[in-house]
Amino acid sequence: MPYIIGTAGHIDHGKTSLIKALTGEDTDRLKEEKERGISIDLGFAHFDLPDGSQAGIVDVPGHERFIRNMLAGAHGIDLVLFTVAADDGVMPQTEEHLDIIHLLRVKLAIFLITKADLVPPARIREVEEEINILTAGTALEDAPIIAFSAVTGQGLAELQAQILLTLQNCRKAAPRGYFRLPVDRAFVLQGHGVVITGTALSGEVRIGDHVRCLPGEQTFRVRSLQVHNRPVEAAGWGQRIALNLSGLDKASITRGDVICHEKLTIVSDRFDAFLEVRPAAGKGIKNHQRVRIHAGTAERLAKLILLGSKEKVEPKGSAYCQIALGEPVAVLRGDRFIVRDETARRTLGGGIVIHPWARKHKRGEPELEARLDSLHRGDLSTLAEGFIDQSDDFALPLGSIHQFLNLKEEEARNQIERIKTVRSLSAEGEKVYTTENKWQHLKESTLKALTDFHASHPLAPGMDLEELRAKVLYAVPSRLFRDFVEILSADKAVVREGNLLRLPQHRIRLKDEQKELMERIKKSLGRDPLAPPDLGQMEKELGIARAKLLEVARVMERDGLIVRIAPDLYFARDCVDKVKGVLYKYLAEKGEITAAACRDLLGSSRKYTIPLLEYFDREGLTIRIGDVRRLKSPIPSGRQGLS
Repeated sequence: MPYIIGTAGHIDHGKTSLIKALTGEDTDRLKEEKERGISIDLGFAHFDLPDGSQAGIVDVPGHERFIRNMLAGAHGIDLVLFTVAADDGVMPQTEEHLDIIHLLRVKLAIFLITKADLVPPARIREVEEEINILTAGTALEDAPIIAFSAVTGQGLAELQAQILLTLQNCRKAAPRGYFRLPVDRAFVLQGHGVVITGTALSGEVRIGDHVRCLPGEQTFRVRSLQVHNRPVEAAGWGQRIALNLSGLDKASITRGDVICHEKLTIVSDRFDAFLEVRPAAGKGIKNHQRVRIHAGTAERLAKLILLGSKEKVEPKGSAYCQIALGEPVAVLRGDRFIVRDETARRTLGGGIVIHPWARKHKRGEPELEARLDSLHRGDLSTLAEGFIDQSDDFALPLGSIHQFLNLKEEEARNQIERIKTVRSLSAEGEKVYTTENKWQHLKESTLKALTDFHASHPLAPGMDLEELRAKVLYAVPSRLFRDFVEILSADKAVVREGNLLRLPQHRIRLKDEQKELMERIKKSLGRDPLAPPDLGQMEKELGIARAKLLEVARVMERDGLIVRIAPDLYFARDCVDKVKGVLYKYLAEKGEITAAACRDLLGSSRKYTIPLLEYFDREGLTIRIGDVRRLKSPIPSGRQGLS
C-alpha cells in the first residue's frame, strides 16, 4: 500500500536533518537553501519499508514566509513527522503547522523533540507537556512523542520502529474517481521534454495514457513515469510520481495545476464548502472577507461569503460558506482547503468542498442550509439526486454527474440507475438524467402554460411547441423537450397535432359575436371573389381590430372555409377550387401559361394572379420554369380536367 510521510514544524527545528538521518538524503536541493541553511521550497525523499515498498517523503519549509510552499506539499500526507526543538519548544509556526495538519485531516503523527542532545531530561518533559497542550482537541492528540537528536542518533531506532508500526496499522481504502495529481514541480529536462511531479490523490496513470492539465484544455501523452527515481509502467494514488509528458515545447504547466484523466474537464471559480475557523483567526472570519485559498498545490485570492444569516464566524466556530475565486482552480467534492488572511500572514481556518461548481446564492434563499447539509453529509444516492435536482438544467449528462460525485463513469452510472426517483432520457443520442421532482415541476409548468394560452387564445387550436418550450420552468433542449412532450401525449396529459400542443379538454367554441364576424368575412371575400380585400382593407371595412380579425380568419382557414394565399390575403375556398380547375384544364390542353396569360384567363389583375400562382406552386399543382408555369406531374391517361 502506498504511503506519504510529511514533515511539519517551526523553522530551524530540524526537519531536514531528521529526514537526512532517516533516509540518508538531503532534501535541500536549492543553492540558496544550502547557503542560508534553511528550507525554502519542498524537498523530497523516500523511506524503505520492510516489505520492499517505499514511502514517499515530503519535507516542507518552516519559515512563515514560505507557508505557501509548505501548503503545496501538505496535501496527501498519511503520516506527519512533527518537529519541536527541545531548546525553543512550541513556536508560532509550530502552532500554524498544527492548524494546517488538523484542517487537512491528517490523522497520524509522530512528534519529535529535536536537538535533544542540547537540553537536560527535565526540559524534554516540559516540551512534551507543551505538545500535549498544543494537540488537545485535535486529531493528533495522544500521538507518540520521541526525543531525537540528528547529531547523536538518539531516538532514531525508536522513530524507525514507530514509523513501521504506525504505517502497518494504517488502513486506508483506495480513493474513488479518476487519476488526479496536483503539480508541485514542473521543469524541462534536456532531451526529454517537460517533467512534472506531485502526489497522486486518486486513480492510476500508465505510460501512453492521455492526460489533461486543469485549468486549461490541453491534453498530453505520458511518455514515461518514475516513482522514487525508478522507472515504472504505471503509478497511482498515494505515490510521489514524476511524469514525462509529450506535446509541450516548454513548461507551460506550473505549480497549482492538476494533471488528471482526460474525462475530468470542469474547473471551479466558485464553490460551496463547510468551513472550520481556528483559534488563531483572532477576530474570526467576516462575511465577504478577502482571503487566500490553498487547495492541493494551488493558491488563489478569493472572497469568502458566509451562507445563511451569519455575518461572522468566531474562532472555533463553523459554518457553510461560498468561496468566490479570482482565478479558476481544479477541485472536486470532498477536497480539503486552507484559508489564510489576504496578506498571507496567518492561517484562519479551512474546510471541505461540498459543491465544486456552485451557483451564486441569494440572501435568505429558502432551505439553503438543508440542501447544503444533504450535499455535505448525504450518501451517494442522496448526493446524486440532490446535485441533479439543484442544477439549473432540467437534465444532466453523465459527464457532469460523475465529476461531481468524484466517481468513474461506470460507477456513477450504476449508482444513478439504482435511484428510483431519477429518470433517464435521451437527448441527441446521449443519455441524460433528471429527477422525478423536476419532471413533475416541468409537467406542471407545461400544463399551466397551455392553460394560460388557451385562456388568452380561445380560438387557437394549440400552442406552438417552440413557443411553449420558451415558457416552461427549465431550459430544455429542443429534442429533449419533444421527447418529454411525447411521453405526456402517451399519458394523455396533452394532445399533440403536428407542431401544436393542446390540453385534451380544449375545444374551439365560437361566441355569437365571433360567428357573426365569420359571416361578415365570408360576405366581404365573396363580394368580388377574384379580387378580395386583404386584411388591412377588411380591418377598415369591418371596423374590427387586426388581432380579432386574424383569430377568426384562422378558425375559418382550419375549417376549410377560406384559403390563405399570401400572409395578409385570403380567398374563399370555392373560388380557389374553381381557379384550380380552370388552370388545370388550361395547362392540360396548352402545356404552359405565363402570368399575363393567367391574368387574362381569370379576368383578374396581377395583384391577385401572382399570389395565386405562387400558392399553386407551393401546393404542388404547378412548377415555375422561367416565366411560365407547367403542371408539376404528368397528366394521367384519359383525364381531361378537374371536377
